[in-house]
Amino acid sequence: MVDAKGRNMKCLTFFLMLPESVKSKSSKSSKKGNASGSSKLPPVCYEIITLRSKKKKKMAADIFPTKKPASTTTVQQYQQQNLNNNNTIQNCNWQGLYSTIRERNSVMFNNELMADVHFVVGQPGRTQRLPGHRYVLAVGSSVFHAMFYGELAENKDEIHIPDVEPAAFLAMLKYIYCDEIDLSADTVLATLYAAKKYIVPHLARACVNFLETSLSAKNACVLLSQSCLFEEPELTQRCWEVIDAQAELALRSEGFCDIDAQTLESILQRETLNAKEIVVFEAALNWAEAECQRQELTSSTDNKRKVLGKAMYLIRIPTMALDDFANGAAQSGVLTLNETNDIFLWYTAAKKPDLQFVSQARKGLTPQRCHRFQSCAYRSNQWRYRGRCDSIQFAVDKRVFIAGFGLYGSSCGSAEYSAKIELKRQGVLLGQNLSKYFSDGSSNTFPVWFEYPVQIEPDTFYTASVVLDGNELSYFGQEGMTEVQCGKVTFQFQCSSDSTNGTGVQGGQIPELIFYA
Repeated sequence: MVDAKGRNMKCLTFFLMLPESVKSKSSKSSKKGNASGSSKLPPVCYEIITLRSKKKKKMAADIFPTKKPASTTTVQQYQQQNLNNNNTIQNCNWQGLYSTIRERNSVMFNNELMADVHFVVGQPGRTQRLPGHRYVLAVGSSVFHAMFYGELAENKDEIHIPDVEPAAFLAMLKYIYCDEIDLSADTVLATLYAAKKYIVPHLARACVNFLETSLSAKNACVLLSQSCLFEEPELTQRCWEVIDAQAELALRSEGFCDIDAQTLESILQRETLNAKEIVVFEAALNWAEAECQRQELTSSTDNKRKVLGKAMYLIRIPTMALDDFANGAAQSGVLTLNETNDIFLWYTAAKKPDLQFVSQARKGLTPQRCHRFQSCAYRSNQWRYRGRCDSIQFAVDKRVFIAGFGLYGSSCGSAEYSAKIELKRQGVLLGQNLSKYFSDGSSNTFPVWFEYPVQIEPDTFYTASVVLDGNELSYFGQEGMTEVQCGKVTFQFQCSSDSTNGTGVQGGQIPELIFYA
């Protein structure tokens, strides 16, 4: 016989001896050659084997393309997966195309073929109807096993799941069917929820690892709230590390306004929060405005104070600089007249009034210093700067936050220096600052700070650079070390191609890295 493309084919066909009544009812479906098996009555003829002279074998890569169109959503991608699978099974010997059970199982993912249960996933009005196979699901999840084969097994053909997003449910199914983890920033939290609900621990662990890797000051507060909900203590601790070290960035992020009231209180009472109190106060007002919108209240000062509740007294207003209080909190309108008057008296009066606000400043974080030289010296012929760059590369074995550099000063009396400091990763600028510092003529180092601490990931080299301008008769380091142990953190150093002024591992400038860990 000849197929639609004009190729010669050989076909072996077996006939079933069926009663005439059945044959007459199924003749129409048999002529159509329905390959999906959706008819309730068995067809008269089954096509068992199709032999072709040249048959191209499909690989798993043909079913799961690695390149995904940027314009399609996750659900649309999985719908395309369903089409791909249905196209695959049109070959009646599709099982022979795949050498492993994993590949054959993958064909069943999001596929109507042999599906014996369906899930209606998502909130009303935004649902997706997804096919499933009880045996495969029960093998992948103890919850599904209890649902389908336990003492209280479900016999329903359709199961409604309104509390899980369709994209997250599909990501979980893909892991169960295909042993593939497909996560994105948009769906990872919802996928973690699904993995927790259906007790798929390896997928849940992968979600947590994804979140830890993508953790930053922008999303740390939201992830803190979620990690407490999901009971993930390691993720919670990582979130606190970021929030403490980069507190001002975290408090000013959009995500801070999305946290719940309980998480807000836990952040406001944090003793190690590394931020000015005026920044904490402004962040709390921003959260209160967002909370008013969530509760459909007008954003008046009275309503802001109302939604803040007892969290207002966790802001350590008396520890603000007087200017910050007078120009900010005192004129915000959220404080009562008595509170404003008492706080002004607390600043100025010898006999201070009792306050409901905490009046002790936060401890913040204690900066640590990694000193990479064993000695220092100075030359009579000076260490010349002239606008040239001193630079060094470093890597760490644990996540830290670089707050600034410790720099040498003049070796012939006190002097003022101008320093432009930079921190880069693979040429991308992560932090910089231009500031001045005074040296007293000693061989001590003098701190120069970034505006915000910079997050440093482990096992990746970063470039620390400084351009100095000032007295050229200055100290420089000697007997440099390639590896330095600072508490629980190990620093490794190597020379940088950006260094044009003589600084390297063995000697030069940038003697200290100041960091939080």
